[in-house]
Order: sequence, then C-alpha cells, then structure tokens
Amino acid sequence: MTMELGLLLLESILLVVTIILLVYSIHEGKQRDSLLKEMGRATRILTRQEYFFTLLDTMLDARREIIGCITGSPPSAVDAKMTRDVAAAIERMVKKGVRVRYLLPKYPDRLQVGVQYKKAGAEVHFSSCAMVHSLRYSIIDERVIVLGIPESTGEREATQKGYKIPSEELAVILKNYFNTCEQQVTIKDYLKEIIDHTGATPAHLAREYQVAEQDLTELLR
Repeated sequence: MTMELGLLLLESILLVVTIILLVYSIHEGKQRDSLLKEMGRATRILTRQEYFFTLLDTMLDARREIIGCITGSPPSAVDAKMTRDVAAAIERMVKKGVRVRYLLPKYPDRLQVGVQYKKAGAEVHFSSCAMVHSLRYSIIDERVIVLGIPESTGEREATQKGYKIPSEELAVILKNYFNTCEQQVTIKDYLKEIIDHTGATPAHLAREYQVAEQDLTELLR
C-alpha cells in the first residue's frame, strides 16, 4: 500500500467518524430540546396548598406506580390533615394495584410520617445519601413529576412551593436516582437501627416521635 493510498484511507475513516458524531449530536440536541419544551409546560409556581392539592390529584391518576422522595418532616397542626389525605390516597391507590414507594432521610423524627405511609400500604425506605437530603419530588407512572421546593435552603425546611412537570425524560432520570440512592434500608431495619444505637424502647420512641407504640411493635415483628 502506497503512502498516498494510506492517507486517503485514513481521511475516509475520519470523514465517516465525523459524520457519525454529527448525526449523534443532532439527535442528542433534539432530545434536549424536547426535554426543555416539556419542562416549559410548568407554567406557574404552585403555592404550598396548591402543591399538595396537585400532588393528590396527580397521585389519583396513577395506573402503575408512584415514587416519592420526600423530607417526611413531622407535620404541624395545620399540615396534619394534608398528611392524612396523602396517606388516604396511598391506601386507595394500593388497593387499585398501584405500587407506591417512598424514600426518606435518616432522621428518627421522620418515623411519624414513615409509619403513617407504611400503614397505608406504601413501601417505605430510609437513606443517608445526598439526593434524599437535597431533592423532594413525586413521580407518577414515569410521565409526570410534582417537584417540591423549600422556602429556604436546608433538608429540614418544609416544602412551600412546587412545580408540576409533564416530562417522561426527567421522570426516568429522577427514578434512576431514586433506585441508585445508596444505603437504603426498610423502615423496619431503620427502626431496629435506632433502637440498637440509642437503647430506646418502642414505648420511648412512640412518646418522643408521636407514633403509636403498637405500630412500632408491629413493625418489629
């Protein structure tokens, strides 16, 4: 093979590679534009009450799966009813065959909400990974996300506003984060972990975190 032929062959290979990269770049750009357009459908910020109403309405539209990454902060007197309404929605959807999963940060005071959602039929896990401390969202059937936003920075801050985002691409991304969040443990294992580390009894924990002692005892069986 002469040098001229070798250079011509190398140039042809580089041209083919360039064309492939160009086609891939165009395809990726179209997907990115599609994602931005879908996110743009969230036309307004939801207030705290609108956020919960929107979340409930969206949950009741579920057909297959509801995934939630939430703070699980102990509800105030004002928020207690909204928490009960979410638990009622979970129970209703589970009876319809919808799988409901929640991930909460590893704080003992989150047992109150965790136990309430577990009793309603949800699969409840706790984790110390960074994502569960910085994001709060619900995904319905991998097509709609209800994204919560705190008033100020901090994982202990209550959700004050939110967005409803119809985006299958973003739903898949957030679901992947949910599934790969490290150090996930079931609510039963987390309860055992708290007892092992603190030496507290279910009765002590029930008084401390406003949870029925019977519920904790049943979890430990």
